[in-house]
Amino acid sequence: MRVALVHDYLNQYGGGERVLGFLCEMFPRAHIFTLIYDERLTGGAFRGRQIHTSFLQKIPWAKKNHRFLPILMPLAVEQFDLSNFDLVISNSASFAKGVITKPYTKHISYCMTPTRYLWDDSQRHLQDFFGVKIFNRNKRLNARLAEAFGGARADIVSWFALPLLSYLRIWDQQASKRPDDFIAISEFVKQRIKKYYGRASLVVYPPVDSARFKISAEIADYFLMVGRLVSYKRFDLAIKVFNNLGWPLKIIGDGPERKRLQKLAVPNADIEFLGLVSDYKLPSYYSRARALIFPQEEDFGIVVVESMASGRPVVAFRGGGSLETIKEGETGVFFGEQTEESLTAVLREFNPFDFDSQKIKARATLFDKGIFREKFSAILNI
Repeated sequence: MRVALVHDYLNQYGGGERVLGFLCEMFPRAHIFTLIYDERLTGGAFRGRQIHTSFLQKIPWAKKNHRFLPILMPLAVEQFDLSNFDLVISNSASFAKGVITKPYTKHISYCMTPTRYLWDDSQRHLQDFFGVKIFNRNKRLNARLAEAFGGARADIVSWFALPLLSYLRIWDQQASKRPDDFIAISEFVKQRIKKYYGRASLVVYPPVDSARFKISAEIADYFLMVGRLVSYKRFDLAIKVFNNLGWPLKIIGDGPERKRLQKLAVPNADIEFLGLVSDYKLPSYYSRARALIFPQEEDFGIVVVESMASGRPVVAFRGGGSLETIKEGETGVFFGEQTEESLTAVLREFNPFDFDSQKIKARATLFDKGIFREKFSAILNI
C-alpha cells in the first residue's frame, strides 16, 4: 500500500510534529508532503525522509514567516500530486486536510483542531497577530492609519484582515468535505469538528512514548513550562504570577513570543528560559519539577501526558483537552479562570508531595503510543 503523510508545515517541532514522527514509524516508506520544511528548525527529526514541499518553499523568508502567507496556502496545498498513493493521512491543524485526492484514494484526516484563527479563536488571533505583529512594527504607519480610520486600531485591523478571514473560512469549509473520514485527537476537538465542519469523527488520542520518561527520586524546587512560545499558550500569565511569587520557573521552548516574554520577566525573578532542549535531556527536567504549569486551553496537550509519564503532577487551566487527561486530585489540580488571581490561589495551596508518582505515571500509560497504534490501525483496517 502506497502511503502519503500530509502535514501543514515543518518549520517547528511541537506536538503535531511528534505525532507525525510516530506516523512515520507506522509507515516507514511513506512520503511526506508539507507546505514548507526546515530541517534545522525541526531538529533533524525527519532527516532522510522523502519530503515534498510546495512552491512556498522557494520564498526566501517563508520558513520563519509563514504566518504572513495564509492567502497562498490553499493554492499551495492543492497543487500536491497525490495520484500515486492508495492512502493519504493528513495530520492537520489548518491546511493539510485540503489536499485533493483521486476517487480511489482513501483520505483520513487526523485533525489536531479545526483552524483556530478562523473559527472560535478568530477575534483574539485577529488582534494578537494582525494588530500587534504587523502594525506595531511600524509606528509611523500605525499612526497614519489610525488617523485615517478614526483612531481605532481594531477598525484598521478589521479593514485589512476580515476579507481575508472570510475567504479562508469559505475555503476551510470546502476543504473539510474532502477527507473521507475524520479522526479527532480528543473529545474536545470532536465537538469542534462537528460544530464548524458538520462532520462526525472518531477519537484517537495522540501517542506518547511513556516508557521514555522516568520517575526521579529527587524533586527540585522549580516549576516547569514546556511548549512553543505563542500567545494562546498563556506563558505570559504564568510569568506574571511567578514574578509576584518569586518562585523558580523554568521555561523550555522557543517561538515568536520569546523576546516579549523575556522582557515580561522582572530582573530579580527566578525565571529561566532554556530554549529548545533535546529529547535526551527533556525527561530529566520533567521528572525533577515540582509540577508542570499548563495555563492554556489546549486541544489535547501532549506535554501534560509527558509530565504525568514522569510521575509529576500538573497545574492546569480547567478547559480543553486537559479535562480528558488529568484526573483532579490524583494527577494534578485545576484553576478555574485564566487570571493571575486564580492561578496564584491554586499555587499557594499546591503541595507536590500530596501526589503519588506511580499513580500519575499509570494514568499516562492510557495514552501510550502502543494504544495509539492499535486504535489507529483498527480504523484503517490494516
